[in-house]
Amino acid sequence: MKTARGFSIIGTIIGIIVVIIILVGAFFVIDGNNKATDYNNYDFYSVIAPDASNGYIGDHVKGNPDAPVLIFEYADYQCPGCASINTKVNKLVDELDGKLAVVYRSFLLSYHQNGTAAASAAEAAGLQGYWKPYMDKLFAEQSEWEYASVSERTEFFDKYFVEITEGKGDVDKFHEDIASANVSKKISFDMGIGKRVGVEGTPAFFIDGQLITWNEKGEVNINGEAVSWEEPKDGNDFIKIMKKIVEAKLAE
Repeated sequence: MKTARGFSIIGTIIGIIVVIIILVGAFFVIDGNNKATDYNNYDFYSVIAPDASNGYIGDHVKGNPDAPVLIFEYADYQCPGCASINTKVNKLVDELDGKLAVVYRSFLLSYHQNGTAAASAAEAAGLQGYWKPYMDKLFAEQSEWEYASVSERTEFFDKYFVEITEGKGDVDKFHEDIASANVSKKISFDMGIGKRVGVEGTPAFFIDGQLITWNEKGEVNINGEAVSWEEPKDGNDFIKIMKKIVEAKLAE
């Protein structure tokens, strides 16, 4: 395995070329209309395993995939709301200690210039076993790369990869995977599901096929009982709502 402790000029140029290739195909990824996929074959509210339709990259899960409660998150790495809620969601998953898992799927917003590249980098890191720390890093450092140029963005994404892998990751493979057909398929597959369940913006959270509304009052039905809430004032309020819903689900 090739490792990297620094960045060469050639490596940076290769990275830029890779990102340009991504941008050429960005329309097809953002559109998310994978016409070759029969989505009727999938249960959108379970953890989806790797197969040909998702580029052999299964769902990413925060927490225990066998947890009794699953919440499905659709997010864009360049979305400020997604970044601000990420640490709170992570904390909730840890606090509930195996009782809750959050299944993460990409839903790219067309006006985010670096969202596709960020999602591709996260998937590429995941192919080496680093999706979760890389995802967290992208959200934590969002203000650094969100409006960066192609060359700057590439340097940031490479730097994050080396940092979270402690220099043990294969940077060449990271670049190859960013531009791979399988990574593109995975993002498109997630987008296709998001469109079919009715995602209109990010972050969007679902439980049992019901949207947990973010910026307005709402209600979900858990075990025949309504769990309702007033408009959340901030992310902490929203996490309290999610916790209330999980507790109701665990009481089934």
